Amino acid sequence: MQEYVLISADTRADEHMNQQLSDPETRLEERARRKAAKRESKKTEIAVSTLDALKRIGYANTTMRDIAAHSGMSLGSLTYYFTDKAELITYCVRLYKSEFIGRIEDAVRIHHDTGKVLDSLAEELARSITDDLSTHRLWYDIRSQAMFDPAFRPVVAEIEDKLKETVGIALQAAGMQDEYFSQLGYAMLDGVFRLLLQNTSGDEQQHEQLVRQLRSALTGIVQMKSSSS
Repeated sequence: MQEYVLISADTRADEHMNQQLSDPETRLEERARRKAAKRESKKTEIAVSTLDALKRIGYANTTMRDIAAHSGMSLGSLTYYFTDKAELITYCVRLYKSEFIGRIEDAVRIHHDTGKVLDSLAEELARSITDDLSTHRLWYDIRSQAMFDPAFRPVVAEIEDKLKETVGIALQAAGMQDEYFSQLGYAMLDGVFRLLLQNTSGDEQQHEQLVRQLRSALTGIVQMKSSSS
């Protein structure tokens, strides 16, 4: 019996020691998580300010020093979060496109009738052209830059793949029966979207016209059929 008591006491002592060791580790992990969340929040804040600067000055003419000044930061503070302009722009584009993709998914998710899906999708795309004109133009600028600058290719490929997937799902929800045409449908919609983007000033009065044009384009895209069918 005495041996049992001694073993139990030793076991409790070991457990107590392990708990003492684990508590500081837990606090360190929690502190690290808070620090990472704070850093990510700051990076998002900088990205929003950067997008505003890019809208005003344009990608080609914007330097890290311009962005730092626009964000109310020193250049040294900015480079603490982003080592160079390519890394910063990549973060900005990924952030912005994630929101755009989320809005498309939401526009499609709330409807089951194909006609309403087309209406909702056309409405969201038109709204985005009107409200996010400058950021969409930045996306196309960066996508073009990726043809010459390898630094942008991974993020452009990543975003493009997600866009293709999202638009493909949206087109099928809108009535496209042949999954074979999803890639072609994305390319066609992207072309129409870019053309409308180039020909608009973002005037609210153009919104209804944009909705009609996009609705017409989407209807034609989802009705594509194989010539052999």
